Amino acid sequence: MIKLIYYAISTFLVNTFISVYTLVDPRQLSLLHERSQQKMKMFKFAIALPLVCLMVLGFGVSLPNAFAADELVIADFDTGDKPNNIGGDFGGWDKDPNDDTQGTVMSFATDDAKGDPAGYSIRLDYDVDSPNPAYNGFWMKMNGEDATPYNTLCFYIKGDGKIGYTKRVKLELKDMSGKASPYIVSDITEQWQKVCIPFEKFRRIENWSSLNEFVVVFDDINSNPKTGTIYIDQVSLANQ
Repeated sequence: MIKLIYYAISTFLVNTFISVYTLVDPRQLSLLHERSQQKMKMFKFAIALPLVCLMVLGFGVSLPNAFAADELVIADFDTGDKPNNIGGDFGGWDKDPNDDTQGTVMSFATDDAKGDPAGYSIRLDYDVDSPNPAYNGFWMKMNGEDATPYNTLCFYIKGDGKIGYTKRVKLELKDMSGKASPYIVSDITEQWQKVCIPFEKFRRIENWSSLNEFVVVFDDINSNPKTGTIYIDQVSLANQ
C-alpha cells in the first residue's frame, strides 16, 4: 500500500513539474512526458500484480490455461522402476489371474522412445489366445491428477517386429468415478509413433480435474495376432 501511495504521489508531482517546467523550457516537454508515462506504467503494474495474487491465493481463482505448462509428463519410465513421474503405481493386469491360458507380462525395456541410451520404456508381452473370453493389459494410476490445464493425452507406442504385435489396441482413461472411457489406437507399426488423443474423444470422462487411471487393453476382438509384444513410453498430458 505504501508503494501504491508513493507511485501516485510521484506521478502527480511529475505531471505538475512538467506543467511548470515547460513554461521555462519547452524543449524538455517530450523527455519529461516519456518519463511520466514510464512511471504510470509502473504504477498500473504495481496495482495489477497484488490484485492477481489476491485472486489466486485469497479467493482460489484459477489462472488461465495460458499460464499452464505445455506438457505434464505422467510417466517416462526412465528410472527403470516404479512409481511413475507423479507417484503412481503401474503394472500388468489379467482378467483372471488363475487362467494361465491368457495374460500380460510387463517389464522394462532399454528401447527408449526418444533415443536416450539411459532411458527405458514399458514392454508388454500379451496373450489373448485362449479358449476362454480373453482380455488383459497394463494399468497405471494417475493419482487424481488435475487435467483441466490440458486438452490432449499423448504417448509413444510401437510393436515388436520380430515377435509380432497387434496393430490395434484399446486404450481406456478413467476419472475417479472408475468409469472407463475407451479409445481405439490403430495403425501401430514397429517404429516409435507419438499418439496424441484430444480429450473430447474420451466422452465418458465426467471430471477432468481428477483423473484416476490410464489403461491399455488387449482383447480377443481387437488384438491380432493374439500373442505379441507392444512397447509404451512417454505418457503425458499436453496443451495442443
